Amino acid sequence: MKVVVHIDDAAQWQAAIAEALPEATVLTSDAPASERANADYLAVWKAPAHLLQEQTQLKGIINLGAGVDYLLKTPGLPKDVPIVKLRDAGMSELMADYVLYGVLHFYRSMDRYAAQQPNAQWQPHAVPDKANWPVGVLGLGAIGSYVASALQQAGFPVLGWSRTPKQISGVRCLHGEDGLNELLNQAQSVVTILPDTAATQHILNAERLAQLPKGASIINPGRGSLIDEQALLDALGHDGQPGHLRGALLDVFHEEPLPANNPLWQHPKVIVTPHMAAPTPLNDAIDQVISYLHAFEAGETLATVNPDMGY
Repeated sequence: MKVVVHIDDAAQWQAAIAEALPEATVLTSDAPASERANADYLAVWKAPAHLLQEQTQLKGIINLGAGVDYLLKTPGLPKDVPIVKLRDAGMSELMADYVLYGVLHFYRSMDRYAAQQPNAQWQPHAVPDKANWPVGVLGLGAIGSYVASALQQAGFPVLGWSRTPKQISGVRCLHGEDGLNELLNQAQSVVTILPDTAATQHILNAERLAQLPKGASIINPGRGSLIDEQALLDALGHDGQPGHLRGALLDVFHEEPLPANNPLWQHPKVIVTPHMAAPTPLNDAIDQVISYLHAFEAGETLATVNPDMGY
């Protein structure tokens, strides 16, 4: 078995996979092309096109992350090779921590206290009843479902939305256009954990942002393409124009790194974080990669990515 790895810190991944599979030849993408040729498997994150194009006998591709949008758009991606992706792999708990922080930031008025501090303004704000602070979670995959459950366990009423019907204990699960409208009309905080697909591009556009209650907040640790950035700026208010949204915690953007001249950096209602909400824990991810390789070799049926669906 020959496995080629492409990711930041690829040498660390190479060593861990090689230790778990001593019978395999495990290379990084920095190896000479002659050595990389005829690989059985690629384990990659944002692989360059040439790495895909040079392979002729792949049995499988393992995407070293939950999002496959970059891989599916890469020229030369073989159409007949099964693709699997990391599912959770320890990321859910980290994502839930990030989202819960974001919800609490607005729920407990931390944004207002931060604005008061430069003026030495001592002004406490009432704490709302959690029952009156419904949180909407867009995307109920493995990570989104975990996040929705964590928010529910923290005491918030949770409305979850997905393309197809789902059931999660304690969460009001909605789907379809009517379900999305119901969620947007009620949610005090909206969390976006959807994949990047043609159907989810700018799912939060000007019209849908306007549906949110006045004073609602946005938390986006999912994909930058989910939100129309200009529409969000308009909804938050800028250039002296008032907006009806209270604030946003944003971890992902259309262009990354976020350009220094992007107005989101300086907006007083926005917190920018550098795509750090849920870094992949190496040990958990390696365990999943090893299990995928064993399953491929054994001919087992795996839950593979559907390129037409985008996830």
